[in-house]
Amino acid sequence: MADFESRPAVAGNELRERASQAPPTTHPRDSSQDARAKMLELNAADDTEGDYHKGKRTYGRTPDGVVFTVPQTHDMVSQLLSPRQSKNKSDIAVLLILATMVLTLYWLPSKLRIPAFAVIFMFWRASYNAGIGYLLQIQSNDRRLVTWARKSKIFEHPSTGKNPHPKLYALLKSEMETKIPKDYNFDEAPIEYNTWLVFRRFVDLILMCDFVSYCLFALACATRPAEEGVAMAIARWTAGIILFLFNLWVKLDAHRVVKDYAWYWGDFFYLVDQDLTFDGVFEMAPHPMYSVGYAGYYGISLMAASYKVLFISILAHAAQFAFLTFVENPHIEKTYNTPPPRKRHAVDAQTHEERPSSSQSNQGFADSYPSIESVTQPSQIHKIIGIQNVDFHRLIDIVVVLFQLYLFSFAVMTPSTRLYQTFFVANAVIWRLWYSVGIGYILDRQSNKKSWTRHFIKYGDSSAEAWRQWKSLYHLSMTLCHTSFLCAAWKMYALPPNWEYGMALLRHIIGAAMAALQLWTIISIYESLGEFGWFFGDFFFDQSPSKLTYSGIYRFLNNPERILGLAGVWGIAIITWSKTVFFLALLSHSLTLAFIQLVERPHMQKLYGQSLRQKSGLSKSIDRSLPSPIRQWRGGVDRVLGEAVEFVEELLDSARPKLAAGVGTFVKDSTALFRSYPARISITRLAEDLAGFDPKDYSIKIEGTPVSGMVEKDKSSGRESEMARAPALRTSEFRTLTYEYGAPIKVRWTAPLNHSKKDWVGLYMVADNASRDVTRVASNGRWVATNPNVYDSARPAEGILVSDKLIVGGERPDGDISDYFSGEMVFSGDKIWWTTGVFEFRYHHDGKHNVMAISLPFEIRIPRFDEEDAEVDANGLIRPAVETTLLPVVQNCFDRDPEIAPSNVDESFGSLVERDGKYAKRVVFAVHQMFGIELAAEVVQADGNVKNLAWRICNAKKVLQPYSMSPSKGRGTPTGHGF
Repeated sequence: MADFESRPAVAGNELRERASQAPPTTHPRDSSQDARAKMLELNAADDTEGDYHKGKRTYGRTPDGVVFTVPQTHDMVSQLLSPRQSKNKSDIAVLLILATMVLTLYWLPSKLRIPAFAVIFMFWRASYNAGIGYLLQIQSNDRRLVTWARKSKIFEHPSTGKNPHPKLYALLKSEMETKIPKDYNFDEAPIEYNTWLVFRRFVDLILMCDFVSYCLFALACATRPAEEGVAMAIARWTAGIILFLFNLWVKLDAHRVVKDYAWYWGDFFYLVDQDLTFDGVFEMAPHPMYSVGYAGYYGISLMAASYKVLFISILAHAAQFAFLTFVENPHIEKTYNTPPPRKRHAVDAQTHEERPSSSQSNQGFADSYPSIESVTQPSQIHKIIGIQNVDFHRLIDIVVVLFQLYLFSFAVMTPSTRLYQTFFVANAVIWRLWYSVGIGYILDRQSNKKSWTRHFIKYGDSSAEAWRQWKSLYHLSMTLCHTSFLCAAWKMYALPPNWEYGMALLRHIIGAAMAALQLWTIISIYESLGEFGWFFGDFFFDQSPSKLTYSGIYRFLNNPERILGLAGVWGIAIITWSKTVFFLALLSHSLTLAFIQLVERPHMQKLYGQSLRQKSGLSKSIDRSLPSPIRQWRGGVDRVLGEAVEFVEELLDSARPKLAAGVGTFVKDSTALFRSYPARISITRLAEDLAGFDPKDYSIKIEGTPVSGMVEKDKSSGRESEMARAPALRTSEFRTLTYEYGAPIKVRWTAPLNHSKKDWVGLYMVADNASRDVTRVASNGRWVATNPNVYDSARPAEGILVSDKLIVGGERPDGDISDYFSGEMVFSGDKIWWTTGVFEFRYHHDGKHNVMAISLPFEIRIPRFDEEDAEVDANGLIRPAVETTLLPVVQNCFDRDPEIAPSNVDESFGSLVERDGKYAKRVVFAVHQMFGIELAAEVVQADGNVKNLAWRICNAKKVLQPYSMSPSKGRGTPTGHGF
């Protein structure tokens, strides 16, 4: 979890890290909440008086609500071995048992030592995991140990006449009060606490005997391999000692944090509600007492150089995890993770039928249509991951199983020749590249542009369908990537001829352990993230509010898949001991790191920003464990490296434009230099065919369908400075020419009487031509001749309205009075641009590209639909406004042709719309500009009329609601009604 420094006191030998998910609750039989409040108040008051060793008291609470002082106790090692600690009869008994085991090792014949101590150790290990586990389980479920103590009356004072065992009472009283000289009275302590003290004496015996018997077994098995060199022996002993010392530090640091209360499973008997700081080893690994806390076993195995010790260590470690799974975890869940109390609300007086529907209570796209699914998070009921979730009614499960069977069967049944090895290795490389690069590209586009979701929305599907298809693709890719790697490793693997030669057996053990580690990591990741996080759900669905929590394995590692998540890949490489498989492992690891750095990290940074944790719990734990000089040196190095990286990034950012431009930058700079001195280097040459023609005698004027007043509103959007928001002062009646998308544009031209009959007018984007004298860009059919029947094709004459109309004594563009020709033409349909931008008309001379006149620039714009200002009908629905706005746009897209363009929202489109896809594509572009929705052309054709298309837009708008947030309003704030 992101914030787990301050948590309730927890118990158990495993720290109860999940207790942070909910405050400690009372025992099911505890009806006294006042007792818990009183205990919290007392513990909080004592927290201000000093630490534990300076008189600070801790208060506990029994299941019956009795609050009592928890005396200070000491760990079992100091109690048994420290000469400063007083010894009682039980301590002497434990020491005698330990001494007996040591003497047994000395007296037994060498042939019997190994089997004898293997049995002794397994007995004490079974006493630990099975015996203590059973006692704790019955205490957790039924409080049976306390019940036995109460029924036996062993803690009752003999003077009451109720205790049938006065000698046992005297022994227990002497034992306990000798070990706890302060703040403890055997007769006044709660029965739960006294029972726990007796229980921990048995725990001391079992744990000490378990550890000592293991060490004696290792001594019995210790040997030195005959072929081992001095360097290998030194390395083996060094690694073993380091692991043992690390194990010792883990145990001591864990005890520092949890104290005796948690070390001896105190919360099975009573509760202590107290704030503890869980640092050190508890930031390093999950369940540190049972995970990294057993590193010493493997260190001793190294020092003993015995596979027998290694195997028995693995068995003991597995038994400890079983103890955690079947004993501790259920108790943790029951004690600390109880479900929250049920929230009850006042019942509405209205019946279900009387309540207004959502479409009546709100306005907007989201409320215009009845059955629209939510996009906050997808349903996680029908899961994919895990054998238990395989469903052969689902296509992806069948495909995955069949593909795996095919690959495994093919790998097993074919010989391991060079040809087949090459095939399977190449197959593994291809799948790894697709899984990392291909999937990474899809996620990157989804993160930046929502491309995957928008693709399915474009074809009329929902975001839920896009999510389902993505999960299937990712699941198939992931499965076949790992399957292909295993098949390639199988083809490169050969059974060792002699398992005892060299490191063959050790390689297989290490490889299997690393594979198990990866499997555990994957399971932990899945448990922490769930199906939603496993499939990168925050790339597809809005997570509002953006809150990042670190739970499970992410408490300790920011990216567990960075190393632990690929341990099995290297484990397989170690087992096969093949250079090819090592190459595949290296490729897999490199691509995974690149995926994390280039895809996951940028998305997480964009989504969660400052809430991202810079250092993992493991990193912080290591930093605190380092000596002060090393910590300071490391901090200095980190600062230097950080500054160096920052410098390089700034340098690259500043140089990137120039590097990208390359030679083009030099050319542009040179051009700008030359343009700064036009009088010195300009050369003017008049084309021969322009002799006798003056551009001043030509003119072009245009008119079209202006757009709504939204254009002027957009000029003052609030993104400008205060001065720029003010309406522009005009010194003339001229207004910016802005026309509707797809509307016909009429052009009026004038030319001298001697103009060429092959003159023509073309439509261009303003930015496409650098010269005002010569057009150097093809018109691509967007041109109309001034006179009909001049060109061989009839197409240039399409659009001519008036040609060579004689104007006698008219005023020419330059103000002179004379005779001239005028004409009119209309640009529509395929002769206009079906996009937005700034355009101009150019009058050209004699079928060539010499420009005689240029029109005023004009803009084609599609105003964005503003839901805030949209009118709603009497029922509060916004759909009619969408239909009204969409109708003229669709008519323009259909060339205003009465054969195909609808006259109202209910009228069907003409059949030509289905046959010629360009009409639907025009509508798709307009809808995207107006509503921010990308549809497929087939969807427009299928809807068939404006009313259905408006429904589609509202539905898509609802589905894409999380992706249409206004940055200025803050995350999670809708931009309009119902979005």
